[in-house]
This record gives sequence, C-alpha cells and structure tokens, in this order.
Amino acid sequence: MTKIPPYKSKLLLGQILINKGVVTVSQLDQALAEQRKTGQMLGTVLIRLGFISDEQELLPIVAEQLNVDCVYPRSLSINPEILSRLPVKAAKYYKVLPIRFEQDGLVVAMCNPGDVRVIDELATIAKSKIIPALASEREILESIQEYYGVGAETIEKMMTGMQRVQEDSAVESIDEGSSEASISHFLNQILFQAYKDKATDIHIEPFEDQLRIRTRIDGVLYDVKSPDNIRYFQDTLLSRIKIMSNLNIAEKRLPQDGRFKVKAQEQDLDLRVSFLPTPYGESCVLRILNSVNLYSFPELGIVGSEKKQLDQLLNKSHGIIFLTGPTGSGKTTTLYSCLAQLNNEDSKIITIEDPIEYQMRGVIQIQVHPQIGLTFAAGLRSILRSDPDVIMIGEVRDSETAQISIQMSLTGHLVFSTLHTNDAVSGITRLMDMGIEPYLIASSIEGFIAQRLVRLLCPSCKRPAQITSDIIRDFNLNEQEQHATVYEAGGCKNCRMTGYWGRQAICEILILSDEIRSMVMRRVSGADIKQKAILEGMKTLRRHGWEKVASGVTSPSEILRSTQENTL
Repeated sequence: MTKIPPYKSKLLLGQILINKGVVTVSQLDQALAEQRKTGQMLGTVLIRLGFISDEQELLPIVAEQLNVDCVYPRSLSINPEILSRLPVKAAKYYKVLPIRFEQDGLVVAMCNPGDVRVIDELATIAKSKIIPALASEREILESIQEYYGVGAETIEKMMTGMQRVQEDSAVESIDEGSSEASISHFLNQILFQAYKDKATDIHIEPFEDQLRIRTRIDGVLYDVKSPDNIRYFQDTLLSRIKIMSNLNIAEKRLPQDGRFKVKAQEQDLDLRVSFLPTPYGESCVLRILNSVNLYSFPELGIVGSEKKQLDQLLNKSHGIIFLTGPTGSGKTTTLYSCLAQLNNEDSKIITIEDPIEYQMRGVIQIQVHPQIGLTFAAGLRSILRSDPDVIMIGEVRDSETAQISIQMSLTGHLVFSTLHTNDAVSGITRLMDMGIEPYLIASSIEGFIAQRLVRLLCPSCKRPAQITSDIIRDFNLNEQEQHATVYEAGGCKNCRMTGYWGRQAICEILILSDEIRSMVMRRVSGADIKQKAILEGMKTLRRHGWEKVASGVTSPSEILRSTQENTL
C-alpha cells in the first residue's frame, strides 16, 4: 500500500484559512453549514459563496496542508515520454496528468492527492512510484486534451479494436455500427472543440504520413492537437462527414460541396462542407456558421461616423450598395446585418445567394443552382416579377449580373451585393473592367463599403506599448495622436497565448457625391477619386483602424497586418 506523506499541518483546512486571514469565522461557519447540506468539498463551497475569489487562491493552502507540491499544468511543457507512462484512458478516468520524473518516481498532478487507492492503481499502470501533486480539476482536464489531443481516448479505443482484428483475422466483425459510432464520437469532439474556440473553419488535410487538422480562429489557422493514429481512420472520418452532408461517399475524384446542421449547447450550427481531391486522399473544409444570431452594427464594430454613413445609405429608396473585400473579410455578415435592419412588414426582401449562409425569417432566399440553369443572372430576371423592394445578390461575378443589377436599381429597387476588391474606390475600376459604362455606374451606385476584420486584444493580458517612429510614419499621425495610449498583445491561457480574442470590422465607406459621380463619368483615375473622397471626409481602412488602436481594442501591428500601405 502506498503511503501518503504525513500532513505538514495537523490543523483542519478551515482553521488554516482563518489563521491566514483568507476567511472569517462567520464565513467559515456559513460554508460548513452549506457543506453539510450539499456534501461538496469545503473549498468548492467557499468559492461558490464568494468567500474565496477562485481556486488559484485556495490551491497553495490545500497543498501546504497536504504537504504536496502545488502545480499548474497549463503553464508547464511536458515531455511526450512522460505522457506515455499513462495512457489517455487512465488519465481521463482518474483525472490525473503525469508531469515530470523525479529520482524516486513519477510526479502526477491530481485534484485529490489524498486518494491512496487511485495512487496505487496509477503505480501499477505506470510501473513506477507515484508522487502526487495538487492541481485543479479544470486545469488537469484542459491539459489532458491539450497534450494527448482532441479525441485521443476515442482513437485509442479504435486502435485497440483494429489490433484485435489483426490478431485474429479469422474473426469477422458483424457490428457494422461500432466503427462508425466511434468515428462519430471523434468528429463530435472536433466540432464541439471548434465551437468552444469560436472557430470559423475546420480544415482536414491529408499528407503522405499524416492527417492534419487545423481550425481558423480570428482569421488565423492553428493546428489542432490530435492523435497521430487518426491517419488510419482518414477514409472513415471523411465518409462520416459525407453521410452527414448527403454527399456521394463513393466519389473521391471530383470536388463535392454540401452542408449539415448540428446542435452545440442548445445552439444550432450550420456547417458548409467542401471536398477537394488530392494525391493523398480528399481534403475537407467545414465552415461553421451560426444559423441564428445576426449582429448589430455596434457588435460588428461599426459605430460613430461609420454607422451614420451606413444608416444614410440604408435610408435610400433605390440604388446599389456594394460591399468589397477579400474572402473572409465579413462582407456577407455585414450584408445580413443591413438586411436585418431593413426587414419589416412594409418591405419585400428577396436574396439570391451561393450558398445561403444565414436563414432569415421574413426574407425570401434563393439558392443558385448553375447545374439546372439557375444562375445569378437567370434568378435576377425572375426576381423582378416578384415585386421586391430590397434585393440582395450574393456576389456580382460577371458583366451580365452587373448589368441586371444596375437595371434593377434604376427601376426603383435598393440592391445589395459584394465585389472582390482591395478598397472601396477599386470597386469602380472593377465594374469598368466588366464592361459597365461609367454613366451607368455614376447613375446607379450609391456607395462602396470596403471591409476587413481585425483581431481584438485579449482584455486579460493586453499591455501598454510605445508609439514608435515607424507607427507614426505608417499611420501618418499628427502631433496630438502621437500622445495616444496604445496597447500590444500579451498572451495568457484565456486567449491561448495569442494575445487576441474576437474580431471586429474596420471599414472604408465611399459615398458617391455629385463631384465623385462627375469624376467617374470623366473616367478619372481611382487614385484621384480616392483623394477627393478623403477630402470629402472618407476614412480609409487604416485611418479607421487607428481609431480602434487609439480606443485600446486592438494593436498597431494588427491594423498594419490587415491593411495595405496604399490604403492610408
């Protein structure tokens, strides 16, 4: 039987907390009374009642009482050789984590270091003496997922099943659902972790000797720690996704697109799926869409003068409003926010999209199907016969769609759409490249809105930064702006050591005034039109970004990363 080191202190936990001035006698009495009712541990009750701020304050005191070390697994770097001493199944079952070797044994983080039975069983599994250390249950469970990988226990069980079949090849499994159930569980774990991390995309990418899984969080791709053995279940995993998306599981040579829905914590999620063939199997991308929540302009980060300009455009009775920017800049989300503001009983709104990303109550939405002849242009001709007030076109991709959109605006409709351009003024050039005459652009378009998404600083770890000469030059700061307080990214466990959490939009709104319309008619260069728009009060992307920096919500480096030099 393993012996636990004797208590350093013979005092009870409550008496130690009183001696250290952490709680008062009356608070302890109240907590003990509550403990007798609930049966919970005293520390848990003290935190729930608010007498102790958090477990980080309590852990060192409990560790001192038990005469064990207090450890924080999330701040450690653990060698894979140490992790291999305990299989993930045991780590999750007992809620423990091996952290290091000492001369006389294996140090294991536990939330209950006094449990002799668990320590004995761990010693048998690890074939080593166990030295218990105290850690919070939450940190242990988070670290198990971080170090062993998402779904590691599921893959371990599936590998055990494969080994059994290989050892007795004469035995054929008739439980057809067993493998699928396991891979379903693994896929659910990946989806739920992405949902918790607020990821927008999941990338499943096959290579010669591995299957890499990555998630895009706040516009940046991060590797998902997953078991190496997942590559043996590549086909099973992708087939499961195809079944859920109602796609052809036998077709692996051609691209396929689909979608399916899942529920996470009572939240409906819509997932768009895209498969591409590669030399090592199919690559799959799942885009996670929130099919319920639409964002207000302040939630998007559009406030102040930008919101006033956007409201001014939305009050127009006819004309075209284009949102521009690269893929992933939030154009569609902003479009839906505009439609949500216009969506009322007095208006008929029809959209034509490829694909429909958000389901909106009260809005007629059409999905493009080029295979059967339902293109943007064909759909737009039919929409005109349905007497709409507001029309949203997912994207203007060709001259025909652009021409019909202009005809709609000239006949009294308010039209929204998107273009792929780098800034607002480039939208004019893009339409001219499509063959649209300048007089039609000048007479039909009310405004262009260029947009980018920038990461927000984590409020828990952001830190003050110096305004350097490079920042002054890159943002063209005046004397007063050079004395602003700015911040830079730090890094903590709340933001996964990135320094950022969440995103907001920065935008550049070009409203076509009479003078700018005249310049368009004369085919004046985009650079000259931009200068004129700035003189009329247009803020460029970088200038709007500087306002976000000065308000302390993002960093100078993030704005410079998201905008080009010529966007000033």
